[in-house]
Amino acid sequence: MTNHLLRMTGVNKSFPGVKALSDMQLELRHNEVLALVGENGAGKSTLMKLLSGIYVPDSGRFEIDGREVVIAGTRHAQELGISIIHQEFNLMQDLTVAQNIYIGREPRVGGVFLSGRRMNRKAQFLFGKIGIDLDPGARVGDLTVAKQQMVEIAKALSFRSRILIMDEPTAALNDAEVATLHALIRNFTNRDTGVIYISHRMDELKAVSDRISVIRDGEYVDTVSTTETSMRAVINLMVGREISGNQRPDAIPATDEVVLKVTGLCTKALLRDVSFELRKGEILGFAGLMGAGRTEVARAIVGADCLSAGTVELGGRPVRIPSPAAAAALGLGYLSEDRKHLGLMLERDVKDNIALSSLKMFSRMGVLDNRAMKATASEYIGKLRIKTPSSAQAAKNLSGGNQQKIVIAKWLVKDCDILIFDEPTRGIDVGAKEEIYSLLNELAAQGKSIIMISSELPEVLRLSHRIAVMSGGRLTGFLSNAEANQENIMELATQNIADATTGTTVHTAGAQR
Repeated sequence: MTNHLLRMTGVNKSFPGVKALSDMQLELRHNEVLALVGENGAGKSTLMKLLSGIYVPDSGRFEIDGREVVIAGTRHAQELGISIIHQEFNLMQDLTVAQNIYIGREPRVGGVFLSGRRMNRKAQFLFGKIGIDLDPGARVGDLTVAKQQMVEIAKALSFRSRILIMDEPTAALNDAEVATLHALIRNFTNRDTGVIYISHRMDELKAVSDRISVIRDGEYVDTVSTTETSMRAVINLMVGREISGNQRPDAIPATDEVVLKVTGLCTKALLRDVSFELRKGEILGFAGLMGAGRTEVARAIVGADCLSAGTVELGGRPVRIPSPAAAAALGLGYLSEDRKHLGLMLERDVKDNIALSSLKMFSRMGVLDNRAMKATASEYIGKLRIKTPSSAQAAKNLSGGNQQKIVIAKWLVKDCDILIFDEPTRGIDVGAKEEIYSLLNELAAQGKSIIMISSELPEVLRLSHRIAVMSGGRLTGFLSNAEANQENIMELATQNIADATTGTTVHTAGAQR
């Protein structure tokens, strides 16, 4: 048996107007978790789509256990033992968990009739084997994002895979779920299997990988041992430049102008008596575990979800906001965490997406000024370093990080005074994160007011002037920038709802002044 389970050499792939991969190489050993890292647009997803049979390479050699293979499509890849878990889910929302896992491979009675009972038993056996807690009969559309991720993992493992590709598998998982996933990966890897693990979370690489392969601008850079290399060295290989250290903003003076005031916000589904103020030029971070209600607060403020009680004031004036469009008209922009479905028109080009929230600005007597739209798109492509052949490229053809930058550009063109960023750097590489961090700080310095929701505590700590912490649909406390750390944020994030109802909610250091 050769030392490598998989070897790819001399791989090239081009698309119209762009060379995605040039003389790429990769080697996965037996019983190994190989992390694959690189900035958005570096070619990671393209390389994995070649390996899983979604794309056909222009040239290159693929070997499994030392034998050359020509991957003739996705079904052939699965027959070779290659499975991929995509960053964006590929599930049918109206089918059950078991139906999604065994679609096209359903157990049958007498070779004719489908057997739902046998399929559910088979799925339950699989869940027990890999340590996942799921109901086979649950409708996938009713599951949380984290549970849907687990369905994707179970589906991939049901093919008896030898090579498992995971593309940003923890983007929607909390710390406990990440630990479960890592345990699952360790159980999966043995002398006949291996995992290629794509992630932008540097701390995860130390926890789960054996080696790290770095690619940049479609070219192979290096492969290093995880235990023998610092994450800063890996980051420098990825971006080709030094990344600045963590700098936290100065505290906001108590006399700053209040631009948004939320009082007694409630929804039937989750939120209970949420109250806070946002000041001009402030970045107010929202922290909490998955399901705490952070996104629900944002959606309620901009009119995406109905309020059952509470008031919203802008500039000291009560307002009624029936929809996100009405919020935008009032100078309040919302960047959803779900960029695919709520932030972009994937089939339209970059230019159209960037202009989407400001079409009136480009309208002349009811006709859109295409030249002005193109000029504005080009300006923001340059400002945000969006990697695209041109503004005429369809948004669906760009990497996840570059799609996120398009959504940000859309709201920058709108020039809202208040911006709500929900998971602004999810799925974005460290280099692009630095650019977005700088952008948020620049916006605050210009007098824009920002609510930033993030599941990454280091990100919340780095950017926020103050931090609002939620648990169970309630605000359990506020922390100033100076006193906040991961420990006291987690203490508030895990506080029982009962504590909040007995008046023990912590409001610290000028939280509501």
